[in-house]
Amino acid sequence: MPGRIAVSEQAAAVWQTATLTGIRRETPRAATFRFAVPAWAGHLPGQHLMLRLTAGDGYTAQRHYSIASPPDDSGHIELTLDHVDGGEVSGWFHTVARPGDEVEVRGPLSGFFAWPGDRPALLIGAGSGVVPLMSMVRHHRSRALAVPLRLLVSARGPEELIYAREYGPETTPVFTRTAPEGVPVGRLGAAHLAPLLAEPPAGGWEAYVCGSNAFAEHASRLLVAAGQPVDRIRIERFG
Repeated sequence: MPGRIAVSEQAAAVWQTATLTGIRRETPRAATFRFAVPAWAGHLPGQHLMLRLTAGDGYTAQRHYSIASPPDDSGHIELTLDHVDGGEVSGWFHTVARPGDEVEVRGPLSGFFAWPGDRPALLIGAGSGVVPLMSMVRHHRSRALAVPLRLLVSARGPEELIYAREYGPETTPVFTRTAPEGVPVGRLGAAHLAPLLAEPPAGGWEAYVCGSNAFAEHASRLLVAAGQPVDRIRIERFG
C-alpha cells in the first residue's frame, strides 16, 4: 500500500550509537535535536524510541521519546524535546549537548500509535504531543500521499507552537491563552471537530490523539461525542 514501511523487530532491539549533528530551536522551551544513526532500520510515523545517556561514572538514564522525522530521512532521526524543569535528560540536552556528542538509541518501538499512510488520519495534539503527529505530516508530504490528513494542534500561544514554520493548510492551530489578532482564544472544542466529522472522507477517519493525560481524555471525549468510533481512536499520553 502507498506509504507502508516495513521495520525489523530484531533490528529495533539493538542499541545503536547516535551522533548529534544539529540543534534547531522551535520555541523558547523546545528544540529539535538531529542525529546521525547510519544503521537505523527505519520507522513508522508515530513510533518512538528508547534513548540512553551514560555518564563518565557509569550512571545511565533512559527515556522514551517520540520520533519527529519522517521515515524517508535515511540514516537520520530527529527528536523534539521540551526543557522540563528538573529533568535530567531534557536538561542535559538543552544546556550541555553539542553537535558531536553521542548517545545510544534503540527502536523503533510500539506499533499501536503508528500511521502507515494508508488511511485518512485525523491528528489531534497539544504541546509536545504534536511531535509524533508531525512525523505523520512530514511523511504525508514527502510521499505526496493522496489520502486525507488533518491536524488540530493546541498551544498556549503562538510563541509556544512547536513547528509553527512548517504548518500548511492541513493544520488548524488552537490557542488557549493568547492568539494573533482576529483568532479566537479557547480550549479545543466540539466546534473544531464538527466540520471534519460531519463530512468524513471515504472510509472514515483514523484518529490519533497525543498530549497530557488531561488533554488526551478531553480530546477523546470530544471525538466520541461527535460520532468517532471508539475503536478508531488511538491515544498516546504523558504526564
